[in-house]
Amino acid sequence: MLTLLLAALVICFTFVFLLSLRRALKSYLGAWAARTSSQLDDLAVDLIAGTRTLVLLIVAIYAGSLVFSLTPRWTVIVHTIAAIALVLQLGICGNRIVAYAIRRLVERHSQEEESGLANAVGAINFVARVALWSSVVLIILGTLSINVTALVAGLGVGGVAVALAVQNILGDLFASFSILLDKPFAIGHFIVVDDFAGTVEHVGIKSTRIRSLTGEEIVLANSELLKCRIHNYKKLFERRILFSFGVTYSTSHAKLAAIPAVLRRIIEDIPKTRFDRAHFKEFGDSALTFEVVYFVLDPDYNLYMDIQQQINLAMVKRFAREGIEFAFPTRTLYVVAPDFIAPSQPRESSLARASDAAK
Repeated sequence: MLTLLLAALVICFTFVFLLSLRRALKSYLGAWAARTSSQLDDLAVDLIAGTRTLVLLIVAIYAGSLVFSLTPRWTVIVHTIAAIALVLQLGICGNRIVAYAIRRLVERHSQEEESGLANAVGAINFVARVALWSSVVLIILGTLSINVTALVAGLGVGGVAVALAVQNILGDLFASFSILLDKPFAIGHFIVVDDFAGTVEHVGIKSTRIRSLTGEEIVLANSELLKCRIHNYKKLFERRILFSFGVTYSTSHAKLAAIPAVLRRIIEDIPKTRFDRAHFKEFGDSALTFEVVYFVLDPDYNLYMDIQQQINLAMVKRFAREGIEFAFPTRTLYVVAPDFIAPSQPRESSLARASDAAK
């Protein structure tokens, strides 16, 4: 009787102590979290708040059972129940950690205006929770002395069979994870993939949809998309422009030497440009070729075309004033007429007959 009373006191004391400890930690850490900007302390408060009262009661009962001299069977039963309760509590805590990690991932993408991958985030959440609770179930089965080796082997074989059957879908799924984590592009980005160019409208678990410049929607599988070279123009801050032109071979040396300076003045007089270089590059087939490089200090494509048009018009006007002619494909043929010699008679014999006739 005294032992039973002592066990009841231990159970009550332990249960009240654990409840008070949970309340005190939650209150203290909650006040601390309110004063800091870090979210890790918020996670700690959430984990403490997620501690189940039933689990605390089971722990208290286990502590009270230590007072008794239980039979081996009841000792195994009590230990098993306590272990299962702790494993379930760890599963609940792991579930909250997964939710915290997913929430942080979504918040980071939302701040960067890249929240279009919500489907991929949902898939990550699903896979993580399935893996977590599958581990919890296997641990509980092992705690109940159930041989899980055959079960794990069967699940492994079945998983391999399913993976082989849906390998294309799984490839696109993991490709969507790669897009989420590596972020080569996001919704609203203008990209060029092989021969396709357009604005990203949707990034899903299996495919990405691009609105092309001609208006149609292009659907590309994520796995195939990541195998290609992707040109992303979203973070383009300036454009490097290279163009060439040719002048005629009749252009004098002085005019050729003045062309780079003329081009420098033309480009520097246009706003939002930075001149880089202009050089007499090579002797072409029908032209003396010049190469020009400059930068447009704005990513807007229409602005670039306006500037290039302005440069071209200024070149036409200035070159006409300087008497410099643009070259176009030409070819000069030199025709030489050789002296005619009769093939039937040598020239010497003809001259001899003419001399004899004169005599």
